[in-house]
Amino acid sequence: MTLAERATSTSPFRASSTRRRPVLALGALLLAVPLAAVLDLVAGRALSIGETWQALTGGAVDPIAHHLVWRVRLPRVLVALGAGAGLGLAGLILQAALRNPLAAPEVTGVTPGAVLGAVAATGVGLADAASPATVVIAALAGGLGGVGVLWLLTGRARSDPAETAVYGVLVSAALGGLTAVTLLAVPGQLGSVVQWMVGTTEARTWEHWALLWPWTLGWAAVAWLTAGPLMLLRCGDQVAEAAGLVPARARGLVLLCAVALTAGAVAAVGALGFVGLVVPHAALALCGGDLRVALPGAALAGAVAVCGADAVAQLLSRAVTGWGAEHLSIPVGAVTTCVGAAVLLFVARRHAVEP
Repeated sequence: MTLAERATSTSPFRASSTRRRPVLALGALLLAVPLAAVLDLVAGRALSIGETWQALTGGAVDPIAHHLVWRVRLPRVLVALGAGAGLGLAGLILQAALRNPLAAPEVTGVTPGAVLGAVAATGVGLADAASPATVVIAALAGGLGGVGVLWLLTGRARSDPAETAVYGVLVSAALGGLTAVTLLAVPGQLGSVVQWMVGTTEARTWEHWALLWPWTLGWAAVAWLTAGPLMLLRCGDQVAEAAGLVPARARGLVLLCAVALTAGAVAAVGALGFVGLVVPHAALALCGGDLRVALPGAALAGAVAVCGADAVAQLLSRAVTGWGAEHLSIPVGAVTTCVGAAVLLFVARRHAVEP
């Protein structure tokens, strides 16, 4: 048998394997979600794994343990899952719509705008952490403002990935500066808004979860329905127009979807650094380039990433407790930022050497 005949005889197997890979990846991510949730649930201080399990399953435990598990830890885990799913989806939408592998809510003005909206609304007394609904509205308005400025600045060159990235970084820096000015103007509110600057899941309640999950689920459904137009936009405006799509209108819809998902996540947990940048690359590597599969993959991968990072943050907090720093609590945003910065350098170097 010649090499050509051998290749022909094995090609159906390879094609079948290629088709099964995204399904297997989605299955693995579905299994990883509960594993990350359980790890996050038992990683906190004050309770052992056995006490946590007994409280969760209704065993004989004291009321304090029951309260910690059901009123503190469980909503925290669910909020981390929901916020991670939203940020993962938003990141993949932005990278596909802007045709830029470095596009993410953090560097396109979306997250800085959402943070500015939440901080400004808190500074003038319109919103606070105890009223998640108003924070979501403020974050959504800020995120739309951020992406709107980017949209105006890019003008006719908005399909140029490099120029869009440069303008996105500039807009994000400007919005970050405005947030700092707002904090200086209302220093008394600094303690209550620092969570949106760093990103944390501390003190998240069922109220946050009750608002976050329908918001994220609804916009995630919209995102999945736009997978077809999004794949055309990823191929370029000329291809999209040839297929009968109006690029500006389609891009506006998917960007609105990305801003809404980001606003919901920011209102719940703050600005978690680099989640929207790193997770889409992982989803595409695992699930392939078909966005009908990659979008759910990005949501699951984002949930696993944020929940896993929150578990790591809690384990680090437990470790520093042993060193005498009982009051030091490491936020999940610190973990995602450190990991994401390393991945950003890897992605930037990889695309720098590609033709």
